[in-house]
Amino acid sequence: MSAGVAEQIFPTASLSLLDESLELVTKVPLTRFDCPEAQEILPQLDALITGWGCPLLSADVLERAPKLRFALHAAGSVKHHITEAVWDRGIQVSTAASANAIPVAEYTLAMILLANKKVLESSAALYRSEGTRVSPTSLFPGLGNYSKNIGLVGASQVGRALIKLLRPFKFNVLVSDPFLTQEEAAQLGVTLMELDGLLAASDVVSMHAPSLPETRHLINKERLALIRPGATFINTSRGALIDQVALLQRVQTGTLYAVLDVTTPEVLEAGHPFYSEPNVTLTPHIAGALGVELARLGTSALAEAGRAARDEPLAFPVTRADWDRIA
Repeated sequence: MSAGVAEQIFPTASLSLLDESLELVTKVPLTRFDCPEAQEILPQLDALITGWGCPLLSADVLERAPKLRFALHAAGSVKHHITEAVWDRGIQVSTAASANAIPVAEYTLAMILLANKKVLESSAALYRSEGTRVSPTSLFPGLGNYSKNIGLVGASQVGRALIKLLRPFKFNVLVSDPFLTQEEAAQLGVTLMELDGLLAASDVVSMHAPSLPETRHLINKERLALIRPGATFINTSRGALIDQVALLQRVQTGTLYAVLDVTTPEVLEAGHPFYSEPNVTLTPHIAGALGVELARLGTSALAEAGRAARDEPLAFPVTRADWDRIA
């Protein structure tokens, strides 16, 4: 990882609290595997902690790291650096995706509470009022969070973290996920539904599915039409899951509010209608770990390294079998 990423993920205080079973080979992060420093360090490693921007762990790299048994990612997706050679060598892989899921779930919870209370819409109405009294219940008769239906598309790491955060509230939590069983849904305290039924029943729909070829435009024009008038649509996953043209058309009818932390492309071109559409709130991909939250990712990776050193099972493993269903 880059030095800048390492400074944020591993502040000095965290490295001073290393598990006694760990020996840190270097505090200066490798940024490449084809440099003199890598030639010296790779043969010594049992475990490699990686972050954003890690180069591919190719067969050539692994040949120079004969002792390597663990690749522990202090970030979310491992698809940018893990190769078939890693699986072929039997190297164990883990990720800090569960740690990154926490701030995404917190952001989503905040937006759900604001959406059902119609806070953003009421604020906009107040700005337009110019001294005239605003009656939120007249504008939004159904406002409030009590007994609302919250539909989660995907029981992913983020989806499950959000389910936990929703428990103290009087919500009916609905989940659509082809890999979730009825037994698991019961354990989570949610209602498992087919996607179309969930969209039609929910007051808030929140996306937590992986971006894969199979999930591109999972929410298309026909499915957007199923969402009830006055509902809010939240996307903190990836823009490709949504047909954005169809979403724009739906919000322009005034019957759907959208909170979008991600779009396609990630930075919309100047003049895009989402910038001026009153029924859309845009945020610049801030839901995931940023600022002080990044240290949580490093803490997670170091804890995994401690488990590896003590010959304990990894808490957050990624396997070859997971590959086709994770982002």
